[in-house]
Amino acid sequence: MSEKVYEMVTNRIIELLEKGVVPWRRPWKNGGAVSWKTQRPYRGINIFLLEPGEYATIKQINEAGGKVKKGERGHIVVFWTWLEKEEKDKGELEKIPFLRYYRVFEINKQCEGLSSKRNDQIFEHDPIEEAERICAGYVNAPDMRHGSGRAFYRPADDVVSVPPLSDYAKAEEYYSTLFHELVHSTGHFSRLKRSGITELASFGDESYSKEELIAEIGAAMLCGVAGINNSTIENSAAYVGSWLRKLKEDKRLIVQAAAQAQKAADYVLGTTFEDQ
Repeated sequence: MSEKVYEMVTNRIIELLEKGVVPWRRPWKNGGAVSWKTQRPYRGINIFLLEPGEYATIKQINEAGGKVKKGERGHIVVFWTWLEKEEKDKGELEKIPFLRYYRVFEINKQCEGLSSKRNDQIFEHDPIEEAERICAGYVNAPDMRHGSGRAFYRPADDVVSVPPLSDYAKAEEYYSTLFHELVHSTGHFSRLKRSGITELASFGDESYSKEELIAEIGAAMLCGVAGINNSTIENSAAYVGSWLRKLKEDKRLIVQAAAQAQKAADYVLGTTFEDQ
């Protein structure tokens, strides 16, 4: 059973990554997955398995007088239990950790008859004028949308989606996240035609990892142009470092990624080589 759970967890993580979502990079508020009944956030790997929302088991839903909509499928939540196994040689009981799972449903989307218990914190910020100017000046830009809990660029639809400004404790983190996804969008067929966007890349391969580096370096460059404080750029550098450690020692990679990031940032800014 444990191996099956591991496979389910791994597949879910890969699914998110292949959609362009890096689930452990979330500078916005933890408007993530919580238990509907207790409003406590899920922990560990469950943070990555569940999209933002309020989740309940079938039993909790039924006891509260609600019901799951027809055709909806539950999401897995994993937890550890201990099994006791007798050692043949010693005749003693040995405790073995065992990974198990159960299924939950998001009460706002998958259920009927239940009301949200959430009381999310909202942050009030004034938009950063220069950062807004950069976004507004992006010619041939993708569609831009706001949705709490996730940030991604979807090449098939040419859509960028990020949590709204009010979901971030710091306005700078909002623009850093938005710039990251906008840099991804420059790789579209209609723009710079970067292989990390135009070709089907798998998580962990060089093309995918290089594209993430390009997006984060490019975002740091745009933050610099917008005058966004250094702490955001330092966060970008730490993020880039974590990706580099997952790749083979290729000293050319960072140079190549930085060159592509510069082209991407220039594209968003509408800058050509002759302008420089």
